[in-house]
Amino acid sequence: MSERMASRTAVLVCQGRAAASGRAAEGRFADPVAEQLLRAEERVPVGQVRAGTPPAGWKERAVYESVRACAEVVVARTLAIDEALRARVGNQLVILGAGLDTRAWRMSELAGSDVWEVDHPASQRDKQSRLPAGSAALARSVRFTPVDFAVDDLGTALDAAGHDPSVPTTWLWEGVVPYLTRDEVRATVAAVAARTVPGSALVVNYQAPSARAAAGRLLARVLGSSITSGEPWRSLWRPQQLAVLLAEHGLRVVSDDDLLDLARIHGLPARGRTSLRSGHVAVAEPPR
Repeated sequence: MSERMASRTAVLVCQGRAAASGRAAEGRFADPVAEQLLRAEERVPVGQVRAGTPPAGWKERAVYESVRACAEVVVARTLAIDEALRARVGNQLVILGAGLDTRAWRMSELAGSDVWEVDHPASQRDKQSRLPAGSAALARSVRFTPVDFAVDDLGTALDAAGHDPSVPTTWLWEGVVPYLTRDEVRATVAAVAARTVPGSALVVNYQAPSARAAAGRLLARVLGSSITSGEPWRSLWRPQQLAVLLAEHGLRVVSDDDLLDLARIHGLPARGRTSLRSGHVAVAEPPR
């Protein structure tokens, strides 16, 4: 696991945000930092999607379609998560599986927050190499915390990085749960709950079972057209299943919306996008 490559899914999500920035949700969605984290060749399909000019080659077209589809999904998800974070911003924000997350660099609401970006060491090295020279975070501090969720102890890593478990923490767990086994998800929830005091919150994005989504990912792997085909989904959760797991660790779900409903809430075109139904954003809190 220590030799694992940096996440390609993180790059795709960043491309999706860059492609959608300033072009969706009536100007309410913008991520100007996303494109800065992309390599020159990764910006090519972003520009094609923004211009609506698909390339001719089938491999290039497959990448284009992946970025276009991701841009459709990521806007509703990002808007919902950003709103949840703004409502609960505090002194400590821990981003689990941060990938190429840009919130510490684009959300002024985090000016009084210390942010811990937790991710696999390979992905963290990749992100740090992508940050523009001299780029300053808007958050009070950003602490890169390398953790392999399959083998490392999250609590130990956060202790070493200066996280205070006695202070309310907002936890963000976006785009990670499907790539973990059920046991890894349970272990992570337990570690989070052990460091969660009243006033804290967990914002979690996960995938529910979907025959359509499963068929699409299988086809992409068979055709070899997915840039993330080496990163398979390992666990899917129905809302009630996840709620039960969280409740076992003292966390009560206060909201759980699928991405299709979130798209409609935010005025995004949702006709024909039933595939959004399988993605969810939930918020859970401990008893006060």
